[in-house]
Amino acid sequence: MNWRYRDTVLALCTFAFFVAMFGRLAISPVVPDITAAFGVSNAVIGVALTGMWLAYGLAQFPSGVLGDRYGERAVILVAVGGTAVASLVIAVAPVFAVFVLGAIALGALAGLHFSVATTLLSRIHDNVGTAVGIHNSGATIAGLIAPVVVAWIAVTAGWRLAIAVTVAVGIPVFLAILVLVRPTEPQRPNESMRDRFDLEALLALLSRPTIAFALVIAVVGEFVWQGVASFLPLFLVDYRGYSTTVAAAGFSAYFVAQGLAQVGVGAASDRFGRDLATAGSLLVGAVGIALLVAGPGLGFAAIGLLCLGIGMSFEAALLPRFLDELGVAERGAGFGLVRTIYVVTASLGSVVVGVLADTFGWAVSFSVLGALMGLAVLAYVSNWALGLEL
Repeated sequence: MNWRYRDTVLALCTFAFFVAMFGRLAISPVVPDITAAFGVSNAVIGVALTGMWLAYGLAQFPSGVLGDRYGERAVILVAVGGTAVASLVIAVAPVFAVFVLGAIALGALAGLHFSVATTLLSRIHDNVGTAVGIHNSGATIAGLIAPVVVAWIAVTAGWRLAIAVTVAVGIPVFLAILVLVRPTEPQRPNESMRDRFDLEALLALLSRPTIAFALVIAVVGEFVWQGVASFLPLFLVDYRGYSTTVAAAGFSAYFVAQGLAQVGVGAASDRFGRDLATAGSLLVGAVGIALLVAGPGLGFAAIGLLCLGIGMSFEAALLPRFLDELGVAERGAGFGLVRTIYVVTASLGSVVVGVLADTFGWAVSFSVLGALMGLAVLAYVSNWALGLEL
């Protein structure tokens, strides 16, 4: 195998995404320690974490604009270095207000990475789906490693050092990108920032039928992802009746399946088409939900988790579809815009699933997620059957 420069860029972008996700996930395992240290309630710290995730979603569009203006490499460096600095601020925060500001800054700075990195990869890789799938696996690996590492360090050395480990992870990646990735040429270096935020132009982009259709699918898929990521362990304990240890193992298995499937689904989208790969993964995910809700025994639950992990890898096929529809010069801002819209909108998934579970039970709440994936698949089938070319 001949290692090429674009493979180096892909590897480092994947590591950068790992850092961006690691920093955000490092807080959750030590929430009890943080509430005790600052004397605040779970509700109050929940507001701070909501601010962090909201800032992450809102940063997607500006990051694309900044990438067009200054080049993707510069923005990725700010994202990785900023994630490390914001994590350090959180770790040394003397009062809760500083912690909140650090959490919001962490979300915003980490949010600068994804859109520009994906845009950069789309320009230098022929098999965009495969590249996006590998890149996305960085976040999945962080989802596996961060909770375990942070929890262990918190027990042995305290929560502040546990959160500060993001600095140790981020600095080597920052230096590697600085040394090994060449400066990237800005796509629109002379266009004013005000022009890039022109409302009429943005609405025109979103009104393209192919973009609008893919955006609806993205909102549905991300909504399901948020709900699953927030409540799958609790679902396995309360509804399936498994122990906390078994539920944790199942949650890890789900992330492993998702991480491995990212690459396969992305490669399938390059070979068989974006829509077929996206619809196929969502259909498998809907089957996984059905098995988790109605399948008897641990064996059906394991198969359900595997299928659900495959289903939640849909982005590896869907995101390249956006890039295919956007011109090279508009990918930075355009892709960032759709990312902001569907990430922020789908953030309601956690709230909705929680309310449905409290009101109607876990079977109904997770069945709704499965039904949403089924509707997305039906939308693709209708598109093909009616020849709508959306």
